[in-house]
Order: sequence, then C-alpha cells, then structure tokens
Amino acid sequence: MRPIEVVDRLGRWSSGRGPLYLLLAARLRHLIDDGELPPGAVLPPDRALAGALAVGRTTVVAAYDLLRAEGRIMRRQGSGTRVAGVPTAGVVEDAPVDPIFLDSLEARDDDVLLAICAAPGDPPPQLAEAFVEIAPQLSRISNDIGYYPYGHPALRKALAARYTARGVRTSFEQIMVTNGGQQALSLLAHALVSPGDQVLVEAPTYPGALEVFREEGAVLRGLPVGLDGFEAAVRERRPAVAYVIPTYQNPTGCVLSALRRQRLAGAGVPLIEDEVPADLGFPGEELPTPMAAYSESVISIGSLSKSIWGGLRIGWIRASTPLINRLARLRAVRDLGGNVPTQLAAVHLLPLLDGPDLHHTLKSRHDHLHKLLTHAFPTWDIPTVTGGQCLWVRLPYGDGTSFAQTALRHGLAILPGAGLDVTGASDTHLRLHFRAPEPALTEAVHRLTKAWSAYHPPATRIPPRPTIAI
Repeated sequence: MRPIEVVDRLGRWSSGRGPLYLLLAARLRHLIDDGELPPGAVLPPDRALAGALAVGRTTVVAAYDLLRAEGRIMRRQGSGTRVAGVPTAGVVEDAPVDPIFLDSLEARDDDVLLAICAAPGDPPPQLAEAFVEIAPQLSRISNDIGYYPYGHPALRKALAARYTARGVRTSFEQIMVTNGGQQALSLLAHALVSPGDQVLVEAPTYPGALEVFREEGAVLRGLPVGLDGFEAAVRERRPAVAYVIPTYQNPTGCVLSALRRQRLAGAGVPLIEDEVPADLGFPGEELPTPMAAYSESVISIGSLSKSIWGGLRIGWIRASTPLINRLARLRAVRDLGGNVPTQLAAVHLLPLLDGPDLHHTLKSRHDHLHKLLTHAFPTWDIPTVTGGQCLWVRLPYGDGTSFAQTALRHGLAILPGAGLDVTGASDTHLRLHFRAPEPALTEAVHRLTKAWSAYHPPATRIPPRPTIAI
C-alpha cells in the first residue's frame, strides 16, 4: 500500500492529546480492527510513511513497534511491514489464529467447538420466571420515558444493599448500571485515561480490559498477578489508573488476601477492582470483602454475565458519587440508558448469586475438566482453582499461539496465553474454561488430545493476533 493511500485513510490522526506515536498507533489500530487495512495488507516503509505524514521516522517506528507487540502487524526483514492475519510469501508457517471478538461471541455454523468465551451457555430457568414476575410492574408504569443513564433506581438500590451487606457501605447514588461489565470498563477507561497515560495491569489478565485501555492510547505496564511490586511501580511510573481482578483472577484463579487488598487500596492511585468473577466461588468458599471497603479511590465493577447469563447485559460500577455523575454524563452521550425490563428482572435474579446451584455446578465442571486433562496430558502443568471459570495451563514445550492453530484445525477454538499478557511472559500458556456442560468438556478434551498428538512447534514463534475473549 502506497504511503499516500495510508495517509488518506488515517485522516486527522494527529488531533488529540498525547505523544504522536501513540496517536498514530491508535489510528492505525482502528483501521486494522475495522478492516480498512485488511489482513496481509502491506504498510509503507518507516521513512516513506514518515515523509508523507511530515513526522520523524522515530514516530513511525515507535507506532509500528507498539502494534507489532500487540500482534496487529508483522515486521520481517525483506518482507516489509504487514497487517497480521495472512502469511507472507515464501513463509510456510500458518497465519495467526484469528477467533476474534465477534467470532468468539456469536454462534457458528461450522463444527468448531468454541472454548474461548467463558460464560454460561444457557440462561437459567429463573430468568424467564423473573420476566413473568415483572410483567405487572411494567403494566403500571406511567409518566416515565424509560431513560435512565444512571440505571433504574430499583436495581441501583438492590446493588447498593448487596455491597453494604458485604461490608462496603454504599448508597444508591454510588451505583451506575451499565450494559454489561465491558461497557463499565469502557466508560471508566474513557473517563480516566488519556493517550500516553500509564496503566498498571496484571500479567496475565482479562484481554478485554487490555483492548479497552489500548483504545484510549494507554501505555500498559504489566506486573505479576496481584500487582506484585505495585507500590514501587506507582512511585516510578505515576500511572493514571491500575486494574486488578482480586477474586478468582481471570485467567489464573488467584485470590488476594485481605492484607494485600488493603495495601493496594491504600497506594493512592485510582484502582479499578474487577469483581465480575467474584461470585463464582466453589461451595464453602467465603466471598472476600471488596477492596472498595478500604478506600474511596477503589472503583468496583461487576456483572451478571458470568454468573447468570451474558445475554442479560447487566453490569455496574460502584464509585464515589462525583465519579458516577461524570460517568453518567459520558454514558448519556453514547447511550441514554439500558433496557428497563431487563434491569427490573435483574433485581429478582441477584439472590441467585448467593444460592448453592451456581457454585455446585462450577465445582463439578471444574473437577470434571481437571480430571480429564490430567489423565490425557500428564506432562502439562494444570493447577486447580477454588473458583472462577477457567484453568491456566502451561504447555511443556512449544507455544500457545501455534498450538491454538493446530487445535483449530481439529475443531476446537482455544485461547492462547500470549494475548492476555502485555509482558510477553505467557507464551507457553492456554486458558481453558470449564463453564460448558460436562459432555461438551469431554468432547473438547477429545479434540485437544488429537491436536496435541499432531502438534509440531514452529521453528520461529508466530506473533499472536489480538483477541477479545470473555
């Protein structure tokens, strides 16, 4: 692709705050993700694009390096710079596995078994019952246009009461209901992060959060799970925000101690506490006190997507009232409010989070998958967890990205660890979830076994394709 063509597509890429290379990378990222720069497209050489844009070559190099680290482009000596997704001429390795966002969320017509999206596959019967219960309530609504940028008061009050019962005194003014946890993250990133800002994240962590922060032009800095070294990183990096999953961490399943939560909360940095997996404990596991109990600088987010059903699109933010007001103004510009009947139904579904059925089912499916995996793959490192939705598996050789390609050829879409870790230290890992019914888990292991038997690691590592997985 000629430099002038890329310049035309870039448009007003330089308008905005932050270093030029981050703004250029952000605009190229949008063009790649939207398909305007398709897989395999050749990008201009550094000097040619820099000349066309009237910027220094180092700006283009830095932008390309950032996109290469994310897996969106490939750079090879003699082959130039290309959008990831299609192998370059003369290279016999496979293209990067590409079960990205939409393909991993929507049902497919082929025989590929999706083991990427860790969410309930079927709505519980109580969901239909909840909608039946609210029907009379809907019939009585009058003089109400139904727009609630903050969320319906009934659900906000119910969520505030649940936080208070868990040891975090909360008023309904501190709650905002969102269309799922992903919208909650997106609103917070837009409100708190500017291009070039440093954001501290765990390595590995939830990949959907990484994509949200990248969309805002953040510089992501990875720390070990639990944000080990957080205090020193805060002093050295002065981050705009930090993001942590303290309970049944996605993907490792780790749970932070009360002392560790208290120390993180007191570091003086806005801290996003992702509590989406927190309700997924196994029977007998005590639900830890949210980190928001230790500091008002902690912002909690939650969702019913992993505990009840993703199709509900019910999430929330618990924060200070001024921040909630600011977020509501941002939300009103994009979305005047969520679905009112669904929010009213969610009020009736909240008690399910503390019921036994969910937790016993999770434990049974975890044990089933772990038993099958340890029997089929005695050389794999497969730690158990006490809650959550996935196992964090380490391969004895090879890398997760190339093995995911082999698995896809055997009808199984799995999530390689490289896309979950900004430090690049999780190449040998896979995330395998246990949310599916036991027959589906059995079939997944059967296909995984055949894939492992056929697997031959490539001579050179294949860069990961960015994946948004749930």
